[in-house]
Amino acid sequence: MNVYWLVFQAGLGFLSVVFAEVVRDAYHIAGHYWQPIQRWHNLHHKAYRRDLSMVSRDAYCKAQLYNDAPEAIAMIVAGAVLAIATQQSIMWLGCLYSAGFLVTCLARSQGLLLQTDLTHKPGDLDENPSVWTVNRTYHWRHHFDQGNAYYCGHFTIVDKALGTALSLKGKTIAITGASGSLGRSLIRELAQQGAKVIALTTSAIDGIDGAVDVVQWQPGAEHLLRDRLQSVDIFILNHGINVHGDRTPEAIQASFQVNTFSVWQLAELFLSTVQKSEHRALKELWINTSEAEVSPAFSPLYELSKRTLGNLITLRRQDAPCVIRKLILGPFKSNLNPIGVMSPEFVARGIVFLAKRDVRNIIVTINPLTYLAFPIKEMAQSLYFRLFSK
Repeated sequence: MNVYWLVFQAGLGFLSVVFAEVVRDAYHIAGHYWQPIQRWHNLHHKAYRRDLSMVSRDAYCKAQLYNDAPEAIAMIVAGAVLAIATQQSIMWLGCLYSAGFLVTCLARSQGLLLQTDLTHKPGDLDENPSVWTVNRTYHWRHHFDQGNAYYCGHFTIVDKALGTALSLKGKTIAITGASGSLGRSLIRELAQQGAKVIALTTSAIDGIDGAVDVVQWQPGAEHLLRDRLQSVDIFILNHGINVHGDRTPEAIQASFQVNTFSVWQLAELFLSTVQKSEHRALKELWINTSEAEVSPAFSPLYELSKRTLGNLITLRRQDAPCVIRKLILGPFKSNLNPIGVMSPEFVARGIVFLAKRDVRNIIVTINPLTYLAFPIKEMAQSLYFRLFSK
């Protein structure tokens, strides 16, 4: 039998399963917006407490029967239509996959096989939200962070396409470097997403639209922000300096103090606030490490200090208690880089667009090589750190 034919058939089978999951997600979204099934989907949301334990056995069983079972039937019907239309026998695999859901949810509606409901397993959240598949923490967000987001049931493809893989609405977001060009642009963009923004700045700041809470701070006094960070959901570390061609001892000290160690101390301060189970789902750390991680910055000390920061953050990601996103940004026009070719508004829109699609390494640049070089570098370095550190 031709190996290429087997690979092709395996690919079709996998696509039939993905198609079934997309149908499930579409049905789920319809449950939020289409009134004929909305009341039945609401049973699903009312069946769980904040720790994902059942409100009652009757409420849980009713939700399984009137929400999950019709959802599985929709998956089977759509899969059958696809299999008939394509006239490919392997496409019936999606129907078989969906039938498994129907059998288990019908069993759960009778109080049986409750252990098969993996994304609603009660108890503390013990891992960060996953990226391409749905785990308990990811699905917890749908119930208790933002109901009109995080729709996906297994693969997160639909959420990534719709920009519902991360909700910024109602989040308290603090950002350093708020008085700079990118800081101001990010504040405006985040406010448009419905976030409550805290602007952390080392200098005077004015002309910011909206009700933004402005907080003054200075490098070296990071510990004074501890209480402020307790209530922050997303912390964006965006401050930095560029001494350009200066290589004096004073320039070395200043570059590493601000670009590396100040950021590192604030990052650890924020990570120490991840104390409750739900913080794994709600809190995130975003760090502007710059394209200098993999490309020349034509400013040696800026490059060295940012690259060191990037390496430390990659190391910290190995056991971080919440999501850490890197912002890998190319040259944009600012006081640090007056010859930047991108506008800060463009960069801010790109950051928010990719974050809402749960991209963990957010690359916004005009350099196509960075899109190839950075993922390879990050993957190789992460593997190295996993193998040789603990």
